[in-house]
Amino acid sequence: MHANSGYREEALPLVANFVKTFDGYDAVVGPSGSCVAMVRDWYPKLAPDSGEVVARTYELSEFLVDVLGVTDVGATFPHRVTYHPTCHGLRMLRLGDRPRRLLESVRGLELLDLPGAEECCGFGGTFAMKNAGVSGAMLADKCRSIVDTGAEYVAAVDNSCLAHIGGGLSRAGGPAKPIHYAEILAAS
Repeated sequence: MHANSGYREEALPLVANFVKTFDGYDAVVGPSGSCVAMVRDWYPKLAPDSGEVVARTYELSEFLVDVLGVTDVGATFPHRVTYHPTCHGLRMLRLGDRPRRLLESVRGLELLDLPGAEECCGFGGTFAMKNAGVSGAMLADKCRSIVDTGAEYVAAVDNSCLAHIGGGLSRAGGPAKPIHYAEILAAS
């Protein structure tokens, strides 16, 4: 949040703590596209000596698919699910279809296409606070699309987006519930 809001100097202790905490590990795996994007895109700009840890930091689907070569984790989730590919996952990390491939292998899961899937939900960290009207309109569009799928759940790689979408669905009385895709992959 510090760097995203323009407080780069205040972000440096957080970067240093991350590097110190995870130095020496073979891999750092995060279940948040926006957090991993911050580490990979911004940490080298904020602290050039963070490179080694940054290079070993992965979003969960990247680690499973690219590093471990796994697309079927043996999960079972007998529900109708739609998938919202988050902005940081799409545009910064370029996750592509990795999360979808993992969801497609879940037993019993019916994966429903989300109209306008690649459109932002309107959260964007401080964007939602600084531009509440625009954010709300984007959220309303996203929630309508989710409801139109008939899904029981909407999955994504970012809890921040899921909280935003969940709030919008709750206020609109939408039946779909937000769920992180890692929760689905852990289901049996």
